[in-house]
Amino acid sequence: MLNTVDRFIKKRLTPLEQKVEEEDEVPDDVIAEMREMGLFGLTIPQEYGGFELDLMQEMKVQMAFSETSPAFRLVFWPNVGIGSRGIVMFGTEEQKRRYLPRMATGELPTSFCLTEPGTGSDAASITTSARRDGDHYVINGAKRFITNATRAGVLTVMARTDPSEKGPKGITAFIIERGTLGLIVGKKEKKMGQRGSPICDVTFENLRIPAENIVGGPQNEGKGFKIAMSVLDGGRVSVAASAVGMAKRLIDEAARYALQRVQFGEPIANFQLIQAMLADSETDYLASHALTMRAAEALERGEDARTLAAAAKYFSSEALGRIADRAVQIHGGSGYVADYPVERLYRDARGVRIYEGTSQILQLVIARAMLKRYEN
Repeated sequence: MLNTVDRFIKKRLTPLEQKVEEEDEVPDDVIAEMREMGLFGLTIPQEYGGFELDLMQEMKVQMAFSETSPAFRLVFWPNVGIGSRGIVMFGTEEQKRRYLPRMATGELPTSFCLTEPGTGSDAASITTSARRDGDHYVINGAKRFITNATRAGVLTVMARTDPSEKGPKGITAFIIERGTLGLIVGKKEKKMGQRGSPICDVTFENLRIPAENIVGGPQNEGKGFKIAMSVLDGGRVSVAASAVGMAKRLIDEAARYALQRVQFGEPIANFQLIQAMLADSETDYLASHALTMRAAEALERGEDARTLAAAAKYFSSEALGRIADRAVQIHGGSGYVADYPVERLYRDARGVRIYEGTSQILQLVIARAMLKRYEN
């Protein structure tokens, strides 16, 4: 599979990077090819039509796909990760059979709706409400910066079912299909980077949904925050893996440019200060790779890997920022213009330090776990 993915990226996707950047859209024929390859079902269990890759295998595919424009990976990755994982882990058998096979084929693209206009890092304070009305719930509220929502056929939505609870206990996860009356998907935002991967607002206006659409069934009312955090542990390791792949591409671009660019009569790769920047980037990359795979290994074994996942995402995303900065610096003025890929890669890299937990939130997660360990 990795050999097939590598050929697909180099021969099909990399030549299209600039087109996607300019048009802010992945071509339909490329998405069709991804469906034919089975990429939408990489982690979905085989009994529901997927490949059922384990987490370590998933990370290797993630790293490979992250060496090209993030837009390509983000076409199908919500189905592989946060869009399907909640149903795989917590869904009823009926929910799994209804949704997972179509997710695996790519017929049913997915989105995960947690962030709100007034609630980003403080995920436990969401205000989108789900009021019980007989055997249905009526949902009102809005979500912000939702990846893939313009394409999604089904959304996993976190809403507050118990208004008396102000923290995580009153939150429930719902499965909402596109076309449901009261579901409004906004226009895609113009972003600094990662163009071709749409994000937008999603609004709910008196949307009625059966209680059976709670992830795991009605008995899982109030367990949505636990579901979200379980999904995000895997999501953070996944983002760390994408940072590792992006870092490798940036190092490739910087090293090749340094060998080709001649100043003072010789390649700039011969200059020690250029070599120092390359060495620092290689070290950041190797450390990120090791920490990410360590976190994935812990999750695969079923360990409590919240701190490891946070540390992997924090370190890898920050390291990516340093590597991107050095790559532009090595290119000099050429790195600041769009003729070279590092200009785009630099912008693409910046968002990784924000989504799936900002670096500052992850620092708090890591520090609180540390202090609790020492208190005990």
